[in-house]
Amino acid sequence: MNENGRIFREAWIAGVTRHYPGTPKPGYVTPWEDTPEWERASAAAVERQVLDFIDVSAGGTDKLTREQKGRFVALCWIAQIHKHIPDPKPGYVADWDKLPDWQQETDADIFERLEAVADRT
Repeated sequence: MNENGRIFREAWIAGVTRHYPGTPKPGYVTPWEDTPEWERASAAAVERQVLDFIDVSAGGTDKLTREQKGRFVALCWIAQIHKHIPDPKPGYVADWDKLPDWQQETDADIFERLEAVADRT
């Protein structure tokens, strides 16, 4: 059974593992089962938004740049942060150009992983 958001979380962990300089914070690589409920709900929401975007674009997302794909994931995530955290730290809601390179790359990886899943359905 695939729980909504699990693919997103697994892609996040894989991206952090690949792109984070040094040893990532434990919370960045927490397995799905130990992820806080609000983060699971957020992962599910963003996963659904990306999959819906891919679907309604009818193949158009394959023409987007990696940066555009990553920006979409980042923006969807920021909306979830605002939904679940009343007064988030500025770093939690930073715009794309303020995100560290590792996070930009990870967000793009997430989109591309979800594209691969969408292609199989």
